[in-house]
Amino acid sequence: MTAVMEETPVAVRTEGPRRTWSAVVALALFEARRLLLRVPMLLAFALYVAWIVWRTPKLGNGHPALQDADRATQSGPLLIGFAVLLCVNQAVLRSRRRDTERHFTVLVLEPWGRTTAHLLSVVAPALLVTVGVLAQFGWSAVKSDAVGSGSPAELLVGPLTVLLFGAIGVLLARLLTSGFAAPLLLVLFFFLFVAGAFPAGDGERGLRWLAPIIGENSSTALPSDLMGRPAAWHALYLLGLALTVALVAVLAGGSRSWALRGAVAAALALAVTAGAVQTAALPAKTIAAREAATHTPERVQTCVRRDGSTYCAFPEWMPRTATWAGVVDHVRSLAGGTAHRQPLLVRQRIDATYGLTSDAAILPSTTPHQVTVGTGWGGPRVPEFAAAVSSVLVAGDEKATDGMCDGRMVTVMWLALSWLPDPMQSLRDVRLDDSVTGSAIVLSPTDPMQMTAGQTDVVRELLGKPRDAVSARMKAHWTELTAPKVTSARAAQLLGVAAPKEADKCG
Repeated sequence: MTAVMEETPVAVRTEGPRRTWSAVVALALFEARRLLLRVPMLLAFALYVAWIVWRTPKLGNGHPALQDADRATQSGPLLIGFAVLLCVNQAVLRSRRRDTERHFTVLVLEPWGRTTAHLLSVVAPALLVTVGVLAQFGWSAVKSDAVGSGSPAELLVGPLTVLLFGAIGVLLARLLTSGFAAPLLLVLFFFLFVAGAFPAGDGERGLRWLAPIIGENSSTALPSDLMGRPAAWHALYLLGLALTVALVAVLAGGSRSWALRGAVAAALALAVTAGAVQTAALPAKTIAAREAATHTPERVQTCVRRDGSTYCAFPEWMPRTATWAGVVDHVRSLAGGTAHRQPLLVRQRIDATYGLTSDAAILPSTTPHQVTVGTGWGGPRVPEFAAAVSSVLVAGDEKATDGMCDGRMVTVMWLALSWLPDPMQSLRDVRLDDSVTGSAIVLSPTDPMQMTAGQTDVVRELLGKPRDAVSARMKAHWTELTAPKVTSARAAQLLGVAAPKEADKCG
């Protein structure tokens, strides 16, 4: 009997690039899961979500301009970036901290591969931040009174900041094995990017654009074409910077391929080029457009007629003309004499000279029956606009309300506030010190007005009376109530309330 012996083939394991990258991806997924479950990360995301829920509904008093809503998404991810820097740094140092570094020599992954896996793990929190950014911006965009348009480049700043900080955390671990380096770097970054220690300069461009997030000082919304922010170049700058730091970290991890060195050079070139372009001077066409919008807005605005009045606005704000017309109709319906049917020209006016670096006062118009409206709405902006409408109906033009310190202020404020849902709250909102007693400055889209303590008492008492009864007296004595130099005591007498004891005297 002859036995036939067959040799069993031996499986040969082929090491190669595909196996290495499969291991890198597997390790990246493992590290990403661990990274997201770290306590600092969970706490940071909880605070980030709370920040979105708390901040977003208040943006623009609930009536946002989307060119501001996109920038509003950038501060929150900075917290996530700090947490990622700390946690990914600790993750890279984990093997040294636990003295397991020597065990990695038996694995297929070399140090540069493990470095790459840690860098890829940072993508997970960056994607979650992207979801948060889209949710925050979408919350503003779906509001029925939202105007303007957002910039995709501005929306990318938050996720790119997280990627940049994560890459910095990995590189720091490859250069310094101390566990104290990352916390110390976080303290430095806190003072630079949160406490305002980064050199900001005194212009719109310059070195301040080298920071990850570029804040602005103005609270006034500008048309999109007047913003002057190099958002696309800034996004490319952050992308180039993040890639440069990440690729240098891989080099520090032991890789010496020419392709990697070429990639580092390309990423650095992108960061330097975009960084230099974004810091260049403001384009001349933007300066010219701002001058036109500030001094000759009629050349760039669109007008529409509603119920006899004309409403002119920058194209992005045209959907709000119906809301402005509603305020004009309410105020005008309470007026007497010719003011009851007086057509008005409501024109949106801004001072865009300084861009978003600061707010500038708008001079009152001398054009008869023209009322200024700003780019903000909701909250205090509604009674402020109503006060501007009523003052023009009473005085004839905005300039004539300068220094108005007589009984006409009683008429102006009652016309502006009595039709609103909560007149006393609106009285508080329209005054600079949020008071309903004593003298105060009354805010307006242009120059503010003043109320004496006696005028405040009369207005407050009138707001507590039935509106129809006061309106009847207002219309019956309209000529005397709107005559210059009429005293507040006489106005109170005509309207049927107690007269103030002191004479009209503004500070």
